[in-house]
Amino acid sequence: MGRRDHGYGWGVSDATFVKPGQDYDRDMDYIPDRITRDARKPDHGPVEGDLWPVEPGRYRLVAAPACPWANRSLIVHRLLGLEDVISVGRPAPTHDERSWSFDNDPGGTDPVLGIHRLQEAYFARVPDYPRGITVPAIVDIPTGQVVTNDFPWITHDLFFEWTELHRADAPDLWPEDLREEMEEVMERVFTEVNNGVYRCGFAGSQESYDRAYDRLWAALDWLEDRLTGRRYLMGDRLTEADVRLFTTLARFDAVYHGHFKCNRQKLSEMPALWGYARDLFQTPGFGETIDFDQIQAHYYVVQRDLNPSQIVPKGPDRSVWTTPHGRESLS
Repeated sequence: MGRRDHGYGWGVSDATFVKPGQDYDRDMDYIPDRITRDARKPDHGPVEGDLWPVEPGRYRLVAAPACPWANRSLIVHRLLGLEDVISVGRPAPTHDERSWSFDNDPGGTDPVLGIHRLQEAYFARVPDYPRGITVPAIVDIPTGQVVTNDFPWITHDLFFEWTELHRADAPDLWPEDLREEMEEVMERVFTEVNNGVYRCGFAGSQESYDRAYDRLWAALDWLEDRLTGRRYLMGDRLTEADVRLFTTLARFDAVYHGHFKCNRQKLSEMPALWGYARDLFQTPGFGETIDFDQIQAHYYVVQRDLNPSQIVPKGPDRSVWTTPHGRESLS
């Protein structure tokens, strides 16, 4: 039996709900609304909530740089050139049980939404919203209400529904001829790697941890092999699959190796994955969204069940991310 994460995506009380023998089970029940062209029925995916129209300047993407799920939205937003179309609010990396907050902004208030806690936007939509106050979230600026926090569909729809507002040279993150294979790869990356590190970190027993550890490293070995002969997950083209893997790799040595006990090897000891991660980090749109100080502050300070002292490690050396990766020849 798995335990459901009804906290803050991965907040202060994540480990509190783990009972002996249980496996970590992420709650994927999000606000299912979607933003589409003219609020039309989208061509892809389910329609289980309301539809909102694409409208430049109307929405604010609230995405904490500390969070890997929010980080992917920051990367896609930047790759597509939507900075002047959808504004961005960045909550601080540490928070209490109530909500992500804007402590890094002047006066501790988001300058566009005028709120201190993201919780306020959720409550504006659903008073006493009962589930996790998660990021990323898209907020309707005129009403101050959260529209959606369904992170896989947020980045999907930024690509497919906001197309006319992309910058002229925006990458094709969902090549039509690769989509079927992409979906298979992204599903494995999500279940075994993105979520796999949490399955290790929040395991409720030694047996649960051992299972999680073996699953994670089986997937990382598969990725090491896959990336040995190709520059990106899908070959010589950068896709959303790479965005989704990168946000976990960027946090691996800094957090997951020690804090989540994913310690068979460091990322820097896996030649293909390490070169691939640096290649992406040095690609415009990726590295500038990474804030290692905020990443480490969140995990080591907020997750007190795993780190009661709240001491934040000084290492590893971050300058290694800008060293040559040598993967250009694989294109």
